[in-house]
Amino acid sequence: MDILYLLIPLSAVLVLVILGVFAWATYSGQFDDVEQEGRRILASGNDAIDGHQAGVTPGVKES
Repeated sequence: MDILYLLIPLSAVLVLVILGVFAWATYSGQFDDVEQEGRRILASGNDAIDGHQAGVTPGVKES
């Protein structure tokens, strides 16, 4: 029974921390345009992510 005196305040603090993180994410614009990344992936551009995909051999300097 004594453990409840510890667990109830800790759970209340955890809920407040979670709400604070959610409020920060909402007000900082994390959820402004959730569809943008889906459209970016489907775009027709074939951009290279790194040198290997671009056909550049590591350690070889291009002129």
